[in-house]
Amino acid sequence: MFSVSKLNILKAISQRNCLLCGVSSMGDLCNPCRNQLPEIPINHCPICLLPVTIPHICGACLTNPPAYTRILAAFHYTFPVDALIHSLKYQSNLAIAPILANLLIEKINISDPPDFIIPMPLHTIRLRERGFNQAVEIGRYISQKHKINMLLDSCIRVRNTPLQTGLPWQERKKNIRNAFACNVDLSGKHVIILDDVMTSGATINELAQVLRQQGAATINGWVVARTLPASDLHFS
Repeated sequence: MFSVSKLNILKAISQRNCLLCGVSSMGDLCNPCRNQLPEIPINHCPICLLPVTIPHICGACLTNPPAYTRILAAFHYTFPVDALIHSLKYQSNLAIAPILANLLIEKINISDPPDFIIPMPLHTIRLRERGFNQAVEIGRYISQKHKINMLLDSCIRVRNTPLQTGLPWQERKKNIRNAFACNVDLSGKHVIILDDVMTSGATINELAQVLRQQGAATINGWVVARTLPASDLHFS
């Protein structure tokens, strides 16, 4: 079974082997492994990416429109994408960051480039514990490759909230309320919120509300992976 470790990552990159299966590869992933990564369902809401029976805005986004304009995700958050993200975040395999960035870049339409990328902020306590912000590491590569300014200090996380993953979906919005502050004028700007994973969307939406207050006109989210509720997977 595929196992992600720092040794495996460094060996695969140095020898140009597929990160997932280990065969010789011209890139980070061989074509068969790349083609089997879990795609977002074809029929999905164009705003939040939740699966729908026909491609139109879902009922939730119609009833309570989010503060963000739309979300772009490279993949569905399941194996092996979830293992790669966990290896970056919790095993400090920083060499995975540009690999995830490249997978996300494949999905991005850069014909309408944003003014700024804002990586999802970590609270200072969480940042000290982890030693890095995975959104910054992914965003740094995209910023350099496409010459998009990344704002690192303009938005901060002012509340050290419990992890969203440990909460029921309906509690996540309450948990993240008033967690962010932003001190930059974004009047009329097209802004990207960049993160590794979107689950309920509560965190991105909370930050987007703060960016709206700072004048941002368009706020899109770029995430490596989008979690889909189990009850919705039959649409995929």
